[in-house]
Amino acid sequence: MHEMALAEAIFDTVNKHANGQQLSRVEVSIGYFRQVVPDSLVFNWEMQTAGTELAGVDLVIDHVPGVVECRACGASTTLEDPILLCGSCDSAEVDLVSGEEFMIASIDRVREES
Repeated sequence: MHEMALAEAIFDTVNKHANGQQLSRVEVSIGYFRQVVPDSLVFNWEMQTAGTELAGVDLVIDHVPGVVECRACGASTTLEDPILLCGSCDSAEVDLVSGEEFMIASIDRVREES
């Protein structure tokens, strides 16, 4: 269950950058090929943050599709299967444009009322 290790890595990074500020939300971008089970990652995030300053901070997952660009015909294809083929000409001569991402996209602080 690599989601546990991923949740721990997200926690460590977010906790380091929070500097004691109260947070409301963390958004992560996860590519199609990362094979992360979203519900499992959120569950592990909640377990990791329980009893810490990050308890109750929402983990929001932005799913990044797998997209390839064909060197033969120039078409871009959003993949529905993990097979790297052009959707227009079925060529295997493609470059992966997106789908391998795994990054913290944003960390939102709780706004102070004035």
